[in-house]
This record gives sequence, C-alpha cells and structure tokens, in this order.
Amino acid sequence: MGPVNSPIRVVLADDHAVVRAGMKAELGPDFVVVGEADDAEGAIDVVNTHRPDLVISDLHMPRGGGLAVVTACAKVAPIVILTVSEAERDLLDAVAGGAAGYLLKTTPILELRAALRSAAAGEPVFSPSLAALVLGEFRRMAKQAGANPLSVREREVLQLVARGHSYAEIGAQLFISAKTAENHVRNILGKLQLTRRADLVRYAVEHGID
Repeated sequence: MGPVNSPIRVVLADDHAVVRAGMKAELGPDFVVVGEADDAEGAIDVVNTHRPDLVISDLHMPRGGGLAVVTACAKVAPIVILTVSEAERDLLDAVAGGAAGYLLKTTPILELRAALRSAAAGEPVFSPSLAALVLGEFRRMAKQAGANPLSVREREVLQLVARGHSYAEIGAQLFISAKTAENHVRNILGKLQLTRRADLVRYAVEHGID
C-alpha cells in the first residue's frame, strides 16, 4: 500500500461493465480504481502495468477467469475473488492458487469494504460460510503424511489466521498480546519461507493444519 491514509489502489476485473461501475460507486473514499478489465488476459495486463494495492476479480470471466488472474498475479498484489459461486471446489482452487480472499457478491457493502481493507493489508478474507469450507478441508487433510515445522502454538495461530482473525482477535483467543500474535505470524512466515499472511491459508490447506 501507499503512504498511511492514502486510498487503496484497486484494479477491478469483471466481464460486466455494470458490476464494475457499481463497485466503483460503492467502494467509497478509502479506495481508488486505477484500472479495469473485462477478461482474465486484460486483467493480467492491467495488474502488471499498474501494480495496485489490491485486485478485485470475478471468478467466471472470458479467457481464463479469476483463477488465471490469481495464478499469474498473486505475487504482484493481493487478489480477492468476488463471485456468486459458493462451490467448494472453486473456493479451494482459488486458495491453492494464492488468492488473498474469496467473497460473495451478496456481502453487505460495509462488510465488503472492511474485508477489502484487510486483504490490502495482507490478511486473508473469506465470507463466513466459505471459511467453514476451508476449515472442513483442513480436517479432511489433518492426517496427511509429512513433517510439520511448526510448534503447537504456531499451529494454533495459523488456524486463527486461516479463519481471518486479526492480531488482536488472535491474541484475545490465545490469551497473548496482539504484538505477540504478530510475532508468531512473522516467525511462521520465516519458517515456511513465505512473505504474506494470505500465503498462510494456502499452506494450511495443503498441509492439513487443523
């Protein structure tokens, strides 16, 4: 993100112009749209050109859809999939590809703005019903073979990160300070050789952290 209190620079990708226009009108002063696209290839070009703070992408678009945007651009900027699809496979494919979040288009606007601000800050965000699907995947994979480099406490922290909790919320649940929670996340990122909190959700899914 840019300087403190500066608007979050956003790229919008949706094949319906009326949806993009509606999003621009609803986002409010915390966000400024620096680029738009109506298909995946155009979105990838716009993201690489503008290198925004956040990408908001529909899932089903021509020329590859939101998953193509995630695959190509997840390391350039946090990408939130904004969709009507509640299909578990769509959600897990987006997470595995590196999406920073997956939100439904029915999300109330105030909740949507808050979630998008969190995503731009590097936190994973999911609609509540979809977060439950991610946690269900954790449970199914919990007995997956392979060593895990994380301590018990770090696994607890990772669980809460995957649920979308802030540092303060993690601290409250684990009876530690928000700063200690943040330090745990930094240590986890270092151990796993990852750079962003959003990457931790993908790791949790792949390694069955429950």
